[in-house]
Amino acid sequence: MNIMKRLLSIGLSLLLAIPVAADEGMWLLPLLKQQKFPEMQALGLKLQDYDIYSPDSASIKDAVVIFGGGCTGEIVSPDGLLLTNHHCGYGQIQKHSSVEHDYLTDGFWAMTRAEELPNPELKVTFIDKIEDVTDYVLKELEKDLDPNSMNYLSPAYLNGLAVEKAGEQFLQDNPGTEVEIKAFYGGNKYYMFTKKIYSDVHLVGAPPSSIGKFGADTDNWMWPRHTGDFTVFRVYADANGNPAEYSEQNVPLRLKRWLKISLKGVQENDFAMMMSFPGRTNTYYTSWEVAERRDIDNTVRINIREIRQQVILEEMLKDPVVRIQYSSKYAGSTNAYKNSIGSNWAINKRDFEQVKQAEQDRLADWSVRMNKPEYREALAVLERIVKDREDLRFRSWMLDEAISRGIEFTRVPSAVEPLTEALKKKDHEAQKSELERLSNGYYRFADKDYSFMVDKKIAKVLLKEYRWLIPADKQPAYFQVIDKQFKGDVDGFIEYLFRTSIFGSEEHFKKFYDRPSVKVLENDPMILFAQSVQQEKQYLADALKDFDASYAQAHRTYVKGLLDMYGDRANFPDANFSLQLTYGQVKGYVPRDAVYYDCQTTLEGVMEKEDPDNWEFVVPQRLKELYLAKDYGPYGMKNGRMPVNFCATTHSTGGNSGSPVLNANGELIGLNFDRNWEGVGGDIQYLPDYQRSIIVDIRYVLFIIDKYAGAGYLLEKMDLIH
Repeated sequence: MNIMKRLLSIGLSLLLAIPVAADEGMWLLPLLKQQKFPEMQALGLKLQDYDIYSPDSASIKDAVVIFGGGCTGEIVSPDGLLLTNHHCGYGQIQKHSSVEHDYLTDGFWAMTRAEELPNPELKVTFIDKIEDVTDYVLKELEKDLDPNSMNYLSPAYLNGLAVEKAGEQFLQDNPGTEVEIKAFYGGNKYYMFTKKIYSDVHLVGAPPSSIGKFGADTDNWMWPRHTGDFTVFRVYADANGNPAEYSEQNVPLRLKRWLKISLKGVQENDFAMMMSFPGRTNTYYTSWEVAERRDIDNTVRINIREIRQQVILEEMLKDPVVRIQYSSKYAGSTNAYKNSIGSNWAINKRDFEQVKQAEQDRLADWSVRMNKPEYREALAVLERIVKDREDLRFRSWMLDEAISRGIEFTRVPSAVEPLTEALKKKDHEAQKSELERLSNGYYRFADKDYSFMVDKKIAKVLLKEYRWLIPADKQPAYFQVIDKQFKGDVDGFIEYLFRTSIFGSEEHFKKFYDRPSVKVLENDPMILFAQSVQQEKQYLADALKDFDASYAQAHRTYVKGLLDMYGDRANFPDANFSLQLTYGQVKGYVPRDAVYYDCQTTLEGVMEKEDPDNWEFVVPQRLKELYLAKDYGPYGMKNGRMPVNFCATTHSTGGNSGSPVLNANGELIGLNFDRNWEGVGGDIQYLPDYQRSIIVDIRYVLFIIDKYAGAGYLLEKMDLIH
């Protein structure tokens, strides 16, 4: 073969090896025009790039927000009305709920602005500006002479640079404004985000859980789906439109951009795009990390959460008080649990280990041809690190899932030395102050959503599982008491903790508060338990941290190698909860042989799933009445059915919850709320034949607001496109 044919062959093989599928990717908005925009237009997009993102004028970007700390929301009216998922607003709904006013079960609808419910700790974040600051950051990093420094990935360091670049005066002159620099591509590129954060956000409306969580845990991560997963909030500001803490004088935020809403519906193969704040993906995992994720991270989580969730569910079904207390905790736990199961299915189904190994082999061969040995060396370092940290990682995951997360009393206030010293010195002022601090810590732990009885039952089963899987000499030191004093009787040990600790009941704590004692503090078994767990957690964190610098450096080099080999057009960065865009088509799929799932579900499916004896599939009477009367207003389809959900090939992950899903004209057609079971592995490797985003149809959202709840006034300022 002559040299020309050889080069053509190499070029063709690399082109075929480029790992991006047609709908794959979570793309950065400033790079959209040069990377993906022609492909989006070829798929049906009718907008210009500046309609989606413009650094100089209002664009769709300005109507998309971070909701709270982990979801996306969208502005749908000029007076600050915001839509997100029911599960994103679930914590707020729960906080406003009680047995007397059970908004989780019954739903909530403010019929006037005066009835809207404020949420003191909730924030909504707008992105004002996105700047490429790679050159600036790299220049500053040159000043760092420490070869093991991780400043190139450090949020604290990077955000310090952001403040320097923006200037203190700019931040002072713009209330509620913050700046943040984020690393992309393993620290090979950097962007600065200028954010405006609003902290007066009111709950306006929420459907009952029988709509907003219809199907609950059984249907979670599943398609076909029939869930009205949405909640309505409103953002408030001061009279000048600036962020402000809650005040009765605040007014609805007047915005420069909000989303138009399409009532035209969707059809198979329609263009769809989603703008959001995806949380985390692992596109640049090596084959060794794929195996680590499957065999340690996911396997531990699946095992431990299944045990814990069984206890919680049994108690929730027995007692409505416990149901309200633990509904949000249970939902959060099962969400990650099912994710891990789906992730392992995908890893094995599509042999992600081999996919990543093939990519590593291509890079290794390419690096030889291009005389870039650093890429092969980086791969060798990554392989060694993953092997060397295996035992520590397993122990860390077990401690976190089974003890720190699983058993709530591990979070009792255990830093009691200042109170002990105050008691010994008989310093009454300090004693009073420290007792108050201890009391605040206790009531943060044992709040209205905590049950001593439930935590005790969970602790018994999880501690047994932990001690079975972790050798005794690698457990927290205090756990030796179980064998030495209780002859291995975990149940008796847990009963002893609750019977004797000052944190074992509210009565115990009040008794100690009235008559504090140094001896009681120094010997309290729950405090000793919590301290021992924290010590073990810190030991494992420190031991694992020893791998961080070498891993980060090798990973950065590995990703740089892929960028060099493939070129920028073929590579999107891993998600890091920054504003990104994904696009695809409304499309069904074939989950297994001889089975096809359509892309659209309807209210008929809700009625088919109805089971009045199963809390997950109860259908409200009002919804049944509307269904029987076919009273769908302008929201029904031409065939006489009421749309509920649809699915699309958009590439999504955690953080995409609540994301606006837009049609070719940039009009809102739905809210993303889940992924299908078969597509969870897309956090590592996109699965074009399987991966689907699950979306609540905007027509169902409006139908529930208007026809079901009778809150049609909320639609009056929306731009509805018929």
